[in-house]
Amino acid sequence: MSARKQHSDRPEQKRTKASWTDRFTQGVSPQTLAAHPWLKPVAHRLQEPGLWHLQHEAVARGVAIGLFWAFAIPVAQILVAAAHCVWWRANIPVAVGMTLVTNPFTIGFWLWLAYKLGSLILGVTSHDVIDDSAVLQGVAISSGFDPLAWLQQFGWRAVLGMAIFSVVGSVSGYILVKLIWRWRVWFKRRSRLRGQ
Repeated sequence: MSARKQHSDRPEQKRTKASWTDRFTQGVSPQTLAAHPWLKPVAHRLQEPGLWHLQHEAVARGVAIGLFWAFAIPVAQILVAAAHCVWWRANIPVAVGMTLVTNPFTIGFWLWLAYKLGSLILGVTSHDVIDDSAVLQGVAISSGFDPLAWLQQFGWRAVLGMAIFSVVGSVSGYILVKLIWRWRVWFKRRSRLRGQ
């Protein structure tokens, strides 16, 4: 009889077990973050609904902040974007998602594109780029890799391009979200009027 009780208790235990997604997100809520000792100075700001819910202004700010920091710095974009979301009252999950535009798989493409844009703006011709690559190979072979020499030859063009991507992407992302949101509201009103 006790064996039957143990057997009948097993399905209930399986039902109460959390799924892997629940385990992953366990403890991540505005309340638990506000209770964290390191976040006590900004705990009152972490309770604001715009940081977590889909409100059009908060989402537009989150897109702008996420895109800005995705291109502005090479590391810790998620942390910096989340901190700025608290300050600017932007949607944190949206901003974190937008920082993933630059990730280990796409950063090579973005740096190449930024280098090309920086070269175009600075007026560097393709002949100069070939000369620069020869200089870089000479520096790398003669004295090992010299980051300062690399930055002087190639880096400033890429930095300029990434700065442009950062500002233009941020502004255009904000405007695009606002336009999409207005179009959505207009479409809903129009469908209501047609329904009447």
